[in-house]
Amino acid sequence: MHGAPPTHHQHRRSGPGPGLGRPLCALLVEEGALDPAQALEALARSQSQGSALTRLLIAEGRARPEAIRDALARSHGVPSLSRQDLAPAPALAGLLPPATCLRHCVLPLMRRDNRLSLALARPEALAELRALLPTGEPEPEIAFATEEDIFAELAARHGAELAATAETALPDDLSCRDLNRLTPRRALALVLLATTLLGLLLTAPALLFSGALAVAAATLALGQIAKLAAFVAGLRPLPAPPSELRQTPSFSLLIPLHREENIAATLVRRLGRLEYPRAQLEALLVLEADDARTRATLEATALPPWMRIVEVPGGSVTTKPRALNYALDFARGAYIGIYDAEDSPAPDQLRRLAAHFSRAPPDLGCVQGILDHYNAHANWLSRCFTIEYASWFRILLPGFARLGFAVPLGGTTAFFPREVLDRVGRWDAFNVTEDADLGIRLARFGYRTELLPLVTREEANCEVWPWVRQRSRWLKGYLVTWLVHMRSPRRLLRELGPWRFFGFQVIFLTGLLQFLLAPLLWSFWLILLGLPHPLSGPETPALLRATAPLLIGAEAVSLLIGLGGVLRSPHPGLLPWVPTLFLYFPLATVALYKALWEMLSRPFYWDKTSHGRSPPDHVGADLPPDGT
Repeated sequence: MHGAPPTHHQHRRSGPGPGLGRPLCALLVEEGALDPAQALEALARSQSQGSALTRLLIAEGRARPEAIRDALARSHGVPSLSRQDLAPAPALAGLLPPATCLRHCVLPLMRRDNRLSLALARPEALAELRALLPTGEPEPEIAFATEEDIFAELAARHGAELAATAETALPDDLSCRDLNRLTPRRALALVLLATTLLGLLLTAPALLFSGALAVAAATLALGQIAKLAAFVAGLRPLPAPPSELRQTPSFSLLIPLHREENIAATLVRRLGRLEYPRAQLEALLVLEADDARTRATLEATALPPWMRIVEVPGGSVTTKPRALNYALDFARGAYIGIYDAEDSPAPDQLRRLAAHFSRAPPDLGCVQGILDHYNAHANWLSRCFTIEYASWFRILLPGFARLGFAVPLGGTTAFFPREVLDRVGRWDAFNVTEDADLGIRLARFGYRTELLPLVTREEANCEVWPWVRQRSRWLKGYLVTWLVHMRSPRRLLRELGPWRFFGFQVIFLTGLLQFLLAPLLWSFWLILLGLPHPLSGPETPALLRATAPLLIGAEAVSLLIGLGGVLRSPHPGLLPWVPTLFLYFPLATVALYKALWEMLSRPFYWDKTSHGRSPPDHVGADLPPDGT
């Protein structure tokens, strides 16, 4: 048995000798922390689920972490350490990287006679650590501490280092963190572009508007053709994932929260509906260090043992992807899932995901679920928002995936194998639409994204200016994502291949240009009203005859996809509202011009969307049925 560490800590307690070598459950029963029936049941389910017994007992609230720590110490004949005992020697700070210590829940304490002393929370971690220690390292001495205490000590000592890594983990050539730097090359490009446009406006306005109109017409036509192709490709419904579980892999759910005091308690209740073994599940509620209100709300809420708070130290930006990168080091799961603060996932979602991942080929990098809304009938804006989401997640995104395009992710209800995230560099901490960027990067690394009918309901933004602010952030992120991946078009073409490269332009560039140039198409109303227009002239009637079918066709495609999306959703009552989308989409043009201004003034600014402002339409509206 491993020898005990030296007693330089004042608060260290040694386990009693009579417990040496005895099973954990026997010691817990003897101490009254567990009754015999519970012990037998826990042992059986630990084996059937493939989960560690200590994790099962803690996650289900069967025994206190401190009781398990002390029983482990007795069983192994080693010390049991409290929080104040965990004071690692400064000389050992670089022995194991902080991320490795977090992953295995271990803390190097000191050396005595060239033997390393480690604090562990899980005895099974020792075998994993032996392979990570330097070659020739003698058998370490161990002591036991709770996971909470080890995580707290690691965060206190290495939080700033981990936060800095969360910002810079992604290589420079794949990150947008330098977009706010005005290099001589960028300055020259901006000056040339501005000079050319201004010169054409002053000297040849008809040529400028004609060229812009040609681009607008071409992108509009291409966009509608792509949507029709996606509609046809998506006619076949998404395959339902299997419900039969072969195994129960571990999931870590990352839920970033920032100023979410209005909905944090509701989130805890909604996550509690998930039907998955608690020993194989953890939810990390990720808070910014200065978010005292949300922390106070969560501290006043009875968090189950499988939920815990991760606090992100301040940094140069405050973004969701930075928080995700930081929290990922604290996650234990083999699969990582992302939810937002207002999300309400279907109870069987994780069971179906586990069944699907167990049967998936190794190139599956992400499973994206369907997003829906529980306040669809709050007002006209929420109705249109729900129709748009139904069109995107139930028609267009599955269609684009079936066409073989690289698809942007949805930001929530996205699930990844842990090793895939590490391999592709995690999230870009500076991209305000990190989901879109990650979706393309997964494809560049050779991974596929699958769309499955796994539904999460969330709150539709139903106020005009908050909607514009949210959409401007999304569009700014799409523009940033396009710029980052197009830094080296040849490399992108080589990594994606010609077809997916074309699809990238269709999804990102075409959509952005349509919103950018929409006012030019709207301006034809000036001609119809008899008002002056730069393109007025003898050719105007022919121009109108050529443009009118394109505009009418675009509205017809929008109507078709909107109707198809609603018919596939649980909101048939929204069908009469589909024709009103022509009044809804112009708001995105306002959002795009706001995004362009922010690209110049503050490209990394995260325009926060407030949640908890619109309740569910009725009791139970926030609970999707199992499966779809």
